Amino acid sequence: MALSQVRADAPLRVSPQPVRVAVWAVVLAWLARRLWRLLVLIARCPAALLGLSVVVVGIVAWQVLGLALLLGILGTVLLVLLGWRLRWPDGFHRGVSGPVRGWLRGGWVYRRRWTTAMDTAGLTVTRNGTTYVPPLLRARSTSSVDRVTVRMIPGQTLEDYAAVSDRLAQTFGTTDCRTRSVPSKPHLVELWLLVCDPLTALVNPFPADRAGLDAGLPVARAEDGSTWRLRIVGNHILIVGATGAGKGSVLWSIVTGLTPSIANGVVKVWAVDPKGGMELAPGRHLFDRFAHGDSTDQAGYEAGFADILEDAVGVMRSRQDRLRGITRLHTPSTDEPLIVVIVDELAALTGWVADRTAKKRIESALGLLLSQGRAVGVVVIGAVQDPRKDVLPMRDLFPTRIALRLNEAEQVALVLGPGARNRGARCDLIPDSLPGVGYVTVEGIAEPVRVRFSHITDNTITTLGQPARVPALTVVKGGAAA
Repeated sequence: MALSQVRADAPLRVSPQPVRVAVWAVVLAWLARRLWRLLVLIARCPAALLGLSVVVVGIVAWQVLGLALLLGILGTVLLVLLGWRLRWPDGFHRGVSGPVRGWLRGGWVYRRRWTTAMDTAGLTVTRNGTTYVPPLLRARSTSSVDRVTVRMIPGQTLEDYAAVSDRLAQTFGTTDCRTRSVPSKPHLVELWLLVCDPLTALVNPFPADRAGLDAGLPVARAEDGSTWRLRIVGNHILIVGATGAGKGSVLWSIVTGLTPSIANGVVKVWAVDPKGGMELAPGRHLFDRFAHGDSTDQAGYEAGFADILEDAVGVMRSRQDRLRGITRLHTPSTDEPLIVVIVDELAALTGWVADRTAKKRIESALGLLLSQGRAVGVVVIGAVQDPRKDVLPMRDLFPTRIALRLNEAEQVALVLGPGARNRGARCDLIPDSLPGVGYVTVEGIAEPVRVRFSHITDNTITTLGQPARVPALTVVKGGAAA
């Protein structure tokens, strides 16, 4: 065959002589293979290794200490775990319940049917008679999401798994499945399988966090049950959603998170409400400047909007002169606070302005702020219903984008970028009964994150930043004032 340079793909049929093996040798080999697989499974799972260690230590302690003392130690351990669970539930979940749940679901739900699931989803590869199955590396669980890490077969991409996410969710009996990349590990993919949806319930406002400017404002709850934080410093934010999708929840969640910094003078909010102040007026006591339009203004209804944006550009220019060669990112302080320009309806400033002069002033100021403002501490947060380019030409200048419920599937790509819907951001399928639920993409991270923003009532807005009321003194008959 080597001389003729001919290669035959058909396998050569060989009839070997039968070899007789004792039954005990076959059974022993089968037990050895099963034992080896069990050891590998235990070694790969820290929770299983810890559980086995606890059993071994318990048996040894029983022999050395006796049953009564062992039961006392176990009772103490259980009390400590119970106190940990009640006092620090997040830490208990990370250290105990999460790993144990991940080990149990990883073995019973995923590993048990993994090969069949990969085959029926079309993720296996057969070559020269050999079938290659993507190996499942580990499974971690939260109260609502199972995070399954998989090593992709050479030649596969993240889009291959995203295309069959519905099949994987149905196979494993979960609500939804999303694919996420693993940082610095391009050969791995992480499947987020939603076991239950924690975003169906309203999210209460988060407590004031004075470190919000550094760590990000706590404004929403992610679908894995964790608190999602939004970075404000050095960031422009675009909020897109249909009527009733909850854009107000996003804006007021941000303002609520900024309240401690506003009180300290580190942040100043300049609010622009083209709808006559109907949305932002309840929080006008928090705003350093508030432009809501004036129908009696001889200069035009939109003139005030142009004035406030051009003043923001003036602040930006002066800071550029002072910070040139000193730093590349402004640090908020009481001397130079962070200027947050909030615009409730951007389309009213960019697409629906009848006055050409005002429209030109507004578009010029917005373009300058979005392209140069975030480095010097002048950031823009804008909300809009229609994300098309002819309505919002500077859409691509927002690093962080939030897409709530949208009217069309094509709008998802306009807001979050191409491929976002294939990776699970089905904004057009968010029901009307879930206002404030949406998907967020952050610059540098391709995968959208599903969150629900906190529900802020009008009463909460009017009391933001107000000191707590001291009960009035009343005269009690027969006693002192109380």
